[in-house]
Amino acid sequence: MAKILIVDDDPDVVETVGLFLRQDGHQTAAAFDRREGMAQVAGFKPDLIVLDVMMEQPDDGLTMAQDLRRQGFKRPILMLTSINRATGMVYGKDPDVAPVDDFQEKPIEPATLIAKVNQLLRQPEA
Repeated sequence: MAKILIVDDDPDVVETVGLFLRQDGHQTAAAFDRREGMAQVAGFKPDLIVLDVMMEQPDDGLTMAQDLRRQGFKRPILMLTSINRATGMVYGKDPDVAPVDDFQEKPIEPATLIAKVNQLLRQPEA
C-alpha cells in the first residue's frame, strides 16, 4: 500500500481518482490547489503524487512539480491533465518545464490509471 496525494481543483476528479486508488489498496490524501498540495506533501509524505496542471493558475501543477523537484522531492509525479485538449498544444514530460515521471490525458480509464500508478511505484527513485 502506497500513500498517494491527489492534487486537482476539480472535486469530482479527486474523489474518482481517490476511489480507484483506494480500491487498489492505496491510502490517499487530497489537495485542491498548489498551496494546499505543498502543505500535504510536507505532512502526508506521499509515495506518489497525481497532479493536475491547470488549477487556480493555468500553470499551477507545472510550478508545483518544479518546486518539488528543486526541494529534492524524488518520488514519482503522475501529471493527469486535460491541458493538451484545452490549449490545442502538446505538452509532455520535460526536465525543466514539466519535471514529472508520466504525463496522461484526462479522462483516464481506471485500469490505465492503476497500471500507471503501480508502474511508477515500482521504479527506483531518481
